[in-house]
Order: sequence, then structure tokens, then C-alpha cells
Amino acid sequence: MIPRAGSDGFARSSSNIDRRALLGSLPALTLAPAAFAQDGTPPLSLSGRYEQSGFALGRTAPRAALLVNDKPVGMASADGLFVIGFDRDEPTRAKLTVQTAQGALDHVFDIAPVDYDIQRIDGLPQDQVTPADPALLARIAEEARRKAVGFASDIDAEGFRDGFVLPVQGFRLSARFGGQRILNGVPERPHYGSDLAAPVGTPVVAPADGTVSFAETGLHFEGALILIDHGQGLISAYLHLSRVEVRTGQAVRRGELIGLVGKEGRATGPHLCWRMKWRGRNLDPLLMVGATRPV
Repeated sequence: MIPRAGSDGFARSSSNIDRRALLGSLPALTLAPAAFAQDGTPPLSLSGRYEQSGFALGRTAPRAALLVNDKPVGMASADGLFVIGFDRDEPTRAKLTVQTAQGALDHVFDIAPVDYDIQRIDGLPQDQVTPADPALLARIAEEARRKAVGFASDIDAEGFRDGFVLPVQGFRLSARFGGQRILNGVPERPHYGSDLAAPVGTPVVAPADGTVSFAETGLHFEGALILIDHGQGLISAYLHLSRVEVRTGQAVRRGELIGLVGKEGRATGPHLCWRMKWRGRNLDPLLMVGATRPV
């Protein structure tokens, strides 16, 4: 793969998005739903993208307990719907366990590996790469604390049930999710967002129903940032906005205006950095576009 530069809006060439075309290249696998088996095994139907940074949407018994790799991750909704995510560096297999009072069921996902880009950016302001000023470090730490509260939001909802739409129209994909960043010659953590380049002031809409868990301006790295909780630990993030049109605690519907594209924080060009997390795992939000829940 030819490396590409790019991260959080820094200058880069356009990306070849062959594998991650906007609606995805891998077919979704769907398992037919079923009633409880005679031995008490719960029903399970699934759809999704079973690859690193992908996801699975599922339907099972209402309020069934869910475990991933034997660790509890919550429960299905009152309608039996649930979502789980696979991290950027997810191992080749992941086990889902569904438990009810009647019985339990294990399902093992074979996780496809992903080749990520290498993003090299030089000539950045040093305080945006390795800040050293004590006052700035204290500010960054306090901002991180507030953001962590937003990311920890965990409402009882299923805003993901009707799938996701693109938050921005008429964009250019200027950096793909997951690229390894080398900033000013120093390897840094991967870029956990999909960068959608568009003019300043371009509308940004909620791609799915949810509740705003964080909405602030003036952050050192992100500029203006919005987080939306879609339920069951699925949080989407919108960075570098020029304007925020929502407030923390506000319920939003898919397609509702939440902000405007900008170039605030660590960005040298106007774009939306769109991110997504599920219980600490970093997901590619573009893979969620067009997703459909299982029947």
C-alpha cells in the first residue's frame, strides 16, 4: 500500500478509498432470527461489518445480558436490539455471549484485518504535538477530564436502530480512519477519525438519533467538539467545528443540524473529523453509514 499523509486536517493528498468506499465493500452477514430453543438457548440474529474498526448489530431476547470476550458489556434493549464494536487493532476472533435466565449462546466472529495508511506530517507547531508549557498541560488535562465524562455517557437507548447517514454532504475524504501518524518525525498514536474536508460553514447533522453528552468550544486539540450518545456505549464525535448548535443533554434526531464545519484546534484546513467509540474501542464511523439492523 502506498502511504498517504494526513491527520486532523493537516495538508495531505486525497485518499484512495477503495476498501472503505462510503457504503463499505464487504457484504453484511445476516443470521435468520429464531425463537428460544428447547434447551433455553436465546435467539440471535446479526448484521454488520466484521473487521477491525467495524461493528455488529444484533437482535436477541429483550434485556439479555451481553458479554464480549467474556467481559460484560451491558444488555440488549427492551426490543432485543444491541450493538457491539471491534477495535482498530481487534484480534482475529471475537466472542459474543448472550445470556438469559433460560440459557446462553456463544457466537464467534472472524475479524478481517485492515491495512491502515501511514500519515506523515511535518512543520507543525510544537505545542500541538508535544506541548511542554505547564499551564497548557494543565489545561489539556482538564479538557481531557471533561471529555472523558462525555465519552462515559451510557444512556438506555437504541439510536443506532435505523442506521447512520453521513453528517456532511459534498465532502472530500482527506484522511481515512486508523492511519498511523508520524508528526514532526515522531510516531504518535493512530488517527482515530475519518476526515471529511468541506468548506467552513458547511452544515453538520446528527447521523443517527441520540443525546448530546458533550458540547464545547475552544478546546486545544479539537477546537469545538460535540459528542453524541446513541445508546449502549456507542458515542460519535465531531471535531474542529466553527459553530456548535446543540447543548449537553439535548436529544437530537437523525438529520438534525448540530454544528458547522470549521478548522479550529489542531487543523490546518476546514474539515470535519468524525470519530466513533464503543466502550473504549475505536470504530470507523464511515462503516456505519447505511447499516441496517437485523430483523
